[in-house]
Amino acid sequence: MSNKNKNKQGIVYSTDPDFEYVEQYYEQETLPNNQQKLRVELDKKQRNGKKVTLITRFVGSQEDLITLSKVLKNKCGVGGTVKDGYILIQGDFRDKVTDILIGAGYKVSR
Repeated sequence: MSNKNKNKQGIVYSTDPDFEYVEQYYEQETLPNNQQKLRVELDKKQRNGKKVTLITRFVGSQEDLITLSKVLKNKCGVGGTVKDGYILIQGDFRDKVTDILIGAGYKVSR
């Protein structure tokens, strides 16, 4: 059986006629900046040789991640996106992003 056919919630069948499946989604609380341990790295895999700066290991809500990405994109003057819990900034801006994050109180590793 392929992975796409597996039920991720674990509910296969219920004999209860009143059963209603409710998808539970718990959004994680955002840690304070001084407790975040972000990783800044350069990536060019599957991007036709173009370099991007990845910021990973953010713990918090999606809205806070989007807000942080807007600040970084604005200060670097480039585009980017938020995907799967990480921030992608177009170009090699590791030094600048690291300085911005440290200035905002984050712990950063490269």
